[in-house]
Amino acid sequence: MKALKILFADDDLKYSMLLKRFLEAEGYEVTYAGNGRIALEQFPAVKPDLVLLDINMPELNGFEVAEHIRALDRNVLLFFLSDRSDKADRLKGFDLRANDYLAKPFYPEELLARIRERFQCGDDMVQTEMYSFGNTVFNYTTNEIRTGNNKTLITSRQAEILRMLAKNVNVSVDRDSLLNKVWGASSYANSLALNVQISYLRRALRNDNTVKIDSLMRKGYMLREDS
Repeated sequence: MKALKILFADDDLKYSMLLKRFLEAEGYEVTYAGNGRIALEQFPAVKPDLVLLDINMPELNGFEVAEHIRALDRNVLLFFLSDRSDKADRLKGFDLRANDYLAKPFYPEELLARIRERFQCGDDMVQTEMYSFGNTVFNYTTNEIRTGNNKTLITSRQAEILRMLAKNVNVSVDRDSLLNKVWGASSYANSLALNVQISYLRRALRNDNTVKIDSLMRKGYMLREDS
């Protein structure tokens, strides 16, 4: 079995060594970088499947490292691990096409669960979860939507929504089911957030005129595929 390769950048050495040993005990191959510059230098050689980035690091902060990495590789998964939990920081992280954002402190088991959710290891390689509809291929593992030569990266939350819709092409998905699955509750605020995320997904799918996300009165949403 191929070990999942992780590049982990954080300037807190004591904390980092504990998390590194935890991940290695789970069978992952972890390369540690003590600051952003070192992480960026190591990236081409390590060729990681996943990058874990702190934000407050010397020389290059996590946002700067993520921007450089995305210029080199649009597909590698990238998680921010940071004590900066403000909404503005989270939004900036996702604007840089991060796949996840965990606010410190968090349980190592929570990180492990999120990694396992993204990667399903087979006998020879890391396998991906993919969906095909219309002229589009959606890679849930990497949050990538591909239509012809056009590629779009979406956030993890948008990927969860699209995954539910893609599993039920041409079938309505109940609004409360989406809210409970993605946000954990069907509150008014979460309902408004769902509306916003659906609008982003429609924009992400604009290159494929054979598919459309329909709003269904009092029912929810449907990913419609034209025959």
